[in-house]
Amino acid sequence: MVLANCDREGQRMTVMIGVDPHKRSHTAVAIDGDDVELAAIEVRASARQVDELVGWAAGFADRTWAVEGAGSVGYLLAQQLVAAGERVLDVPATLAARVRVLGSGRSNKNDPNDGYSIAVAARHAPRLEQVARADHAAVLRLLSKRNRELGSARTRTVCRLHGLLVELVPGGISKEITANRAAALLATVTPANPVEATRHALASEHLEDLRRIDEQMRASKRRLAEVIRASNTTVTEVFGFGPVGAAIAIGQTRDVTRFADRDHFAAYNGTSPIEVSSGGRIVHRLSRRGNRQLNHAIHIAAITQIRHLHSPGRAYYDRKLAEGKTKKEAIRALKRRISDALYDRLVADAAAKAGPGGQPETTEQASVTGIAPRKPALRKSHSRTHTERRTRRAVTASTRRRRASTRERNRT
Repeated sequence: MVLANCDREGQRMTVMIGVDPHKRSHTAVAIDGDDVELAAIEVRASARQVDELVGWAAGFADRTWAVEGAGSVGYLLAQQLVAAGERVLDVPATLAARVRVLGSGRSNKNDPNDGYSIAVAARHAPRLEQVARADHAAVLRLLSKRNRELGSARTRTVCRLHGLLVELVPGGISKEITANRAAALLATVTPANPVEATRHALASEHLEDLRRIDEQMRASKRRLAEVIRASNTTVTEVFGFGPVGAAIAIGQTRDVTRFADRDHFAAYNGTSPIEVSSGGRIVHRLSRRGNRQLNHAIHIAAITQIRHLHSPGRAYYDRKLAEGKTKKEAIRALKRRISDALYDRLVADAAAKAGPGGQPETTEQASVTGIAPRKPALRKSHSRTHTERRTRRAVTASTRRRRASTRERNRT
């Protein structure tokens, strides 16, 4: 269903086509270089959706597609457009919503206005990721997601099983709950009434679920290990990154060349502190932004290094504690070092795939915690106490200068 007619006078201009994807339909809006709407169309989500969209946009010779959420709800449509030879940009939903409310002048929430806002956001955003065909990183992202979902399912099953066990046996299982321990405990229980018999039967069902999930998790880890070995990645050389962590790192990072340097990569994974300064007070605090799955993988690697006394990460952690850092500050500093080492390994992998003369800044080797960052991960200025002390010194010096100036004027 066409919502507006195309203005043929602007068809030779660079046209941005914003697409608002949904489960049942997709709405596309084309704009010119002056953000003037040229045409709009709504197509049903079907096997013919790409043919209809490309056929409708055939009049725009120089065109770029901007799909909202190309990594989620718009994934299939974006991949189909790329396969059809189209240039596609991924527009974050938050950016499009901000443009719709503040910049487009169309505050009403509907599909045509959303499509227009997506197109405007894509035209004026300084950097948007161009959608590429799904590759090995997408495989690792899917497999790591499956492994994470199995872990969550196991936790829920264990909690439900233990909830029934403590109603049958005082205290339940005091140690880590495993299928064998739960089975041994259930074997000692003889139900005395229908209520206990029902609890016992339900606990047995949860026990079966636990055994099944444990087997699925073992198969998932074996599959991840095989895929990681086939990828010839060097990420596993970073202490604390096994097959699961490496799959998360590669899958969530995708193309490492989209990060200009290790600082941008640290900002992406949330290991770089963010500034919350005001006036003369300069303060940095923990970042809650960034890719939380990748941040979690780095955190697990940091804890693993701290627990192994022979790891360079433990030596770095102890050195930070000796400098007066708290345990949390030392862990944050170590996570930033691991982020830098991870970035070096990802860049080295990308250069190896690119062949001889890959990327000029590729490092040949990276230690367990990596080369020291150009800027310390947690400087003294990140400490609130140090910052307040420095601010007081600055205020005191300013007061002394002002008083000296006043005395000099009084003498004259």
